[in-house]
Amino acid sequence: MSPGVETEGGRELVDRLSRALTLGRFSAEEFAQLWLVATATYVVGDSVTTLAIINHSATVTEGNAAMAAAVDAFGGAGLMGLKLAAMLFGISVSCYATREDDRLLYYTPPVFLAVVGAFATAYNLRLLVG
Repeated sequence: MSPGVETEGGRELVDRLSRALTLGRFSAEEFAQLWLVATATYVVGDSVTTLAIINHSATVTEGNAAMAAAVDAFGGAGLMGLKLAAMLFGISVSCYATREDDRLLYYTPPVFLAVVGAFATAYNLRLLVG
């Protein structure tokens, strides 16, 4: 027997923890797929093309002021740090939405980041090609 689980308070704590660790009526597979697409476009696609522009183009500079400051101060690590922060914030919002059973709030962060990432990647590729 586990200490503390036999009591009513212990069972309540276990129940609360198990609810916090599940996605409610949302599918874990769908959650992973949504964030995989967001990661592929926003983190990988945009980061690779942005770093290519920054390192190989003398005429094109970073247009986002926050990203430009981060890259100037910390190089590629600054870019990745800001992207990681945006991804973690988005994932936390989606996880919160599962507890509130809010479909709009659940889908908005990964879809938004995927669309922004796809646009930024395409735009950066266009700048690289000339």
